[in-house]
Amino acid sequence: MSTAVSPMRLCAECFYIESEIMMQRVCFTLQVKPDRLAEYRESHKAVWPEMLAALSRHGWTNYSIFLRADGLLIGYLETPDFKKAIAGMQSEEINGRWQKGMVQYFEELPGGRADTSIVPLEEVFRLA
Repeated sequence: MSTAVSPMRLCAECFYIESEIMMQRVCFTLQVKPDRLAEYRESHKAVWPEMLAALSRHGWTNYSIFLRADGLLIGYLETPDFKKAIAGMQSEEINGRWQKGMVQYFEELPGGRADTSIVPLEEVFRLA
């Protein structure tokens, strides 16, 4: 009997077919500083076009960020390959500039930046 977790159990490894492309559904949390919520929201009203293009180029689709009043941030995206999507963004100069500006809004980030601190959550239920 295998003790390995089924690939269908981890959000970053949950696949579905969209136009014959296998997509991973990725959900994660971060913590925005409560006294920086307004600024964080404002910064996302006009995400740089170059940043949006880079995210798209590296397979970030259906990407949403949700923010609770206490600063809990929930991110969700779909991508063909999450590891490649993260690695691709790491190669982008525009991402480095964006992350440098964003780090001030977050509580402690284990990876030093928001994008390197993403730990996918386990998906425990899905109604398709």
